[in-house]
Amino acid sequence: MGAAALVFLVALEFAARHYDLPGPITTQAQEVILAPKSGALLYASLALMTVVLTWRQRLVAFAAAIGIDAVFLLVRWAAGAGPTFGNGPLWVILACAVIAVTRRSGRERELLLKGVGLGLLLVTGRKTGDTWLLITSKTRTAVLDQYAATADHALGDPSWLAGRLVAATGPVGTHLLDYVYIQLAVGAVVVALYQLRHVAVERGFPRHHLVRTFLVIGLIGPAVYMIFPTVGPVFAYGADGGHWAMANIWPDTPPALATPRPMDFDAVTPRNCMPSLHTAWATAIFIHSRKGPRALRYAGAFWLVATLGATLGFGYHYGVDLIAGAVFALTIEGALRAYDRGWDRSGIQQVAYGAAVFVVLLLSYRYLAVQMAGHPWVFGPLLVLALVSVIHGYLRATRPREQKAAAPAQQPEAQPEPV
Repeated sequence: MGAAALVFLVALEFAARHYDLPGPITTQAQEVILAPKSGALLYASLALMTVVLTWRQRLVAFAAAIGIDAVFLLVRWAAGAGPTFGNGPLWVILACAVIAVTRRSGRERELLLKGVGLGLLLVTGRKTGDTWLLITSKTRTAVLDQYAATADHALGDPSWLAGRLVAATGPVGTHLLDYVYIQLAVGAVVVALYQLRHVAVERGFPRHHLVRTFLVIGLIGPAVYMIFPTVGPVFAYGADGGHWAMANIWPDTPPALATPRPMDFDAVTPRNCMPSLHTAWATAIFIHSRKGPRALRYAGAFWLVATLGATLGFGYHYGVDLIAGAVFALTIEGALRAYDRGWDRSGIQQVAYGAAVFVVLLLSYRYLAVQMAGHPWVFGPLLVLALVSVIHGYLRATRPREQKAAAPAQQPEAQPEPV
């Protein structure tokens, strides 16, 4: 899997270079010296890496990262640049890789290198997604927003409704949802840290954890953007789209029912709506938080609800995007769990069914949008029912296995000795 990921990164780097864009490897290397795009993500990556360390080593690692960031901050301040942070944790992660190769051996080296790889994978996944988005904007000149918006009539145009509700909450609600939306990876790290809390003691990683699901969603999902490119209501029907927008009507007036067609758009805005990967990631966070303590379960539920509100309320997605994103996440999660335990009949059926529903959703949005909008009381419940059926299939395939694994071994009852 590691070799396949490396080949994929190199291929994506060459693809980006073909369009005169920096690839994921280049942008990651630049952040060793240049200002990072997300300092919070880099500190979250460092936290993931330290699951293989002792508590004393973790404190040293974070102290070193903060100290390095302080030096960078002073240099940038002296040069007149804006304050940024995040170089420190990246330096510490790379230093741990050097220490693993030069100062460790055997099992200790393997464990530390796995920790380094885990931390770097989170950052590299973000860079990979950014590169995908740049490529979609350069290669997909026409977008299918009119089809998504028309199909969204079957759900009652939820983005337009949510947009008005978020605006009514004022700056407090807007800033809260914006933070949740932007720092989704940080929320994932909180759940992942709970799942990986025993790695240093047990000297090994669990077979399945949230980071794996998060990365697979981020690697596969953007490929669908190339198939169904959309920019979102705030761009296609709002002021953010400029002269490329159909009209400036979001979120006040839902678009009128009309025959949809592909529409040209700029070469800058990412075509990153179908499916909603923020919904997919938030769904994964929710699923993996279910086995945690009560506070973590509440946090996972809050992150899911807030992410759904933000994706719709900021006009980044249509309602049909969210349904596709949830189906996509459940299918990926089911496939990873089936891969870990061995492909059995229930696992194969669940993944095949989820993939089939996902394909049918995309085809329906593209070729049945007018019919869906014309009969909302038929297609609206059908869309919800499709999602519920995938959820049911996922639970039916995973719960028996989990209950069997969690059940303590039953000891045979002692037989009374004969008198």
